[in-house]
Amino acid sequence: MTHYTITNALGTGNDAIWNAIINRRGGLKHCNFETADVDTFIGEVPAHSLPAIRNDLSHFDCRNNQLAQLALETDDFANHVRTAIARYGASRIGLFLGTSTSGSFSTELAYRKRDATTGGLPADFHYAGTQNKFSLAAFVCAYFGLRGIAFVVSSACSSSAKVFGSAERMIAAGMCDAAIVGGVDSLCLTTLYGFHSLGLVSSKPCRPYDKERDGISIAEAAGFALLEKRTADAAGIDVLGVGESSDAYHMSTPHPGGRGAQKAMTQALKNAALTPKDIGYINLHGTATRNNDSAEGVAVSAVFGRTIPMSSTKGFTGHTLGAAGITEIAIAAMVLERHMIPGSLNTANLDSDIAINYQFENSAAEIKYAMSNSFGFGGSNCSIILGRCT
Repeated sequence: MTHYTITNALGTGNDAIWNAIINRRGGLKHCNFETADVDTFIGEVPAHSLPAIRNDLSHFDCRNNQLAQLALETDDFANHVRTAIARYGASRIGLFLGTSTSGSFSTELAYRKRDATTGGLPADFHYAGTQNKFSLAAFVCAYFGLRGIAFVVSSACSSSAKVFGSAERMIAAGMCDAAIVGGVDSLCLTTLYGFHSLGLVSSKPCRPYDKERDGISIAEAAGFALLEKRTADAAGIDVLGVGESSDAYHMSTPHPGGRGAQKAMTQALKNAALTPKDIGYINLHGTATRNNDSAEGVAVSAVFGRTIPMSSTKGFTGHTLGAAGITEIAIAAMVLERHMIPGSLNTANLDSDIAINYQFENSAAEIKYAMSNSFGFGGSNCSIILGRCT
């Protein structure tokens, strides 16, 4: 992973995110998004931070692609991509991105402007460039002039983690020489009211793994990483292991014994040729719902016991849904590079039924290997192991 960038409610770019975590400053606020009447907290990127979509890409104009462009223009990420294009060619860089909402908010706004007689949507609404799941990949392809393999994964909250597996397989198969991976999800009324109807949002800032936890805080984010084949003189972060599994247990609830989560974690360890004792930190999926944290806690305890430090950073960022994978993989990379384990925010008392080494406060640590877990609706699970290049 030669370069990466993330943006969310904590700030724009890696340094802003890390400084917020160091100073234990959360990004959640009481929901005042658009017309949403939901008593909950959200993680919103301020509207004034969102850039205008490039003039030549105006048919992609939506909140989701604005977030994407903001991230692409941060941490010098776009220039690193352009260097890679010069090295490999525009047709040899794969693009694998995740999203769950895509540009749903644009569709919501368009429906308000339907023709009173025909019910037709306004002429300036571009479904393919906004709501369509491939919109995100099409926008990034157009932004850089990429001509290689490209697709979007939409597996709920594991979307932008699973793309690391997609990239690994496509590079190994010779379909591309390098890859851009990541994901973007933006706030919209559909997710706010949808999760509210399921009884899964909290009226307080989310409290992962707390004995009183009662739901998620929906948020938005964008993030990207550039993956290239490792060279002998490589510096930075290695993507060492990818583990994927499917519970096939329930439409929205994970298997209570965390069977699929265990499979994903053990597969990632096998893929990385590591043992559980090698991992120095785990960034948990930790959504702060009763079922998710209980199931993940059982799974993590079964694989790792209760000695390895772990935490959920969703108390800082909120649950960024399809962008949660890249958000937390990037934070795990920062843990390796910046030598600090983040403690959880908003969590006061660990659920006594969860037997793990949960971190409440930040602590300095030299970590060589870190894992990030991302688990989606329907038991779509992904675990990623990162290591410092040596």
